[in-house]
Amino acid sequence: MSLPKRLVVGLSGASGMPYALDLLKTLRRIPGLETHLVMTQGAKRVLLEEVGTRPEAVEALADVVHRSSDLGAAVASGSFRTLGMVVVPCSATTLAKVAYGLADNLLTRAAYVTLKERRPLVLVPRETPLPLPSLEAMVKAAQAGAVILPAAPGFYHRPAQIDDLLAFITQRILDLFDLDYPRAPRWKEAVELELD
Repeated sequence: MSLPKRLVVGLSGASGMPYALDLLKTLRRIPGLETHLVMTQGAKRVLLEEVGTRPEAVEALADVVHRSSDLGAAVASGSFRTLGMVVVPCSATTLAKVAYGLADNLLTRAAYVTLKERRPLVLVPRETPLPLPSLEAMVKAAQAGAVILPAAPGFYHRPAQIDDLLAFITQRILDLFDLDYPRAPRWKEAVELELD
């Protein structure tokens, strides 16, 4: 029996919302993939302040939307099968909660369940510089099975615009879930890609 093609996408209250939007727009283009979105209250505020986007517009990019206060949602249970979860952007607070198993909202509960079930969990922090507590939380989360993927795009593909930088991170996230969608050129590949 094949695993359902469902991916949980969490947005927490950190700078870096363009990364989340780029990922969600890309995921919509992958046939047969069902996205489950969880946004914290902090994420909703940052969306408005950073990119001028209302939460409803972001919710429209997902197949299923869950309230961050709904600890009884499907994604809160390990019996709800998914490909895994990505948190983008991942705030320092969310990172610490995930690292230490504090599941006080649906986003952190879904992340806890993802680790518990040994499914891929990708955390995309953007904050810099990183203080020691955040570095320690990253190590702890990685030891628990999470992948720490800092929102630090490469430049070997010679980005010409901001979208190229966003695409670089999106491509890395897709690769970690074995989702095949060409979003950014790979090392030594001359590929021209575009996303509306």
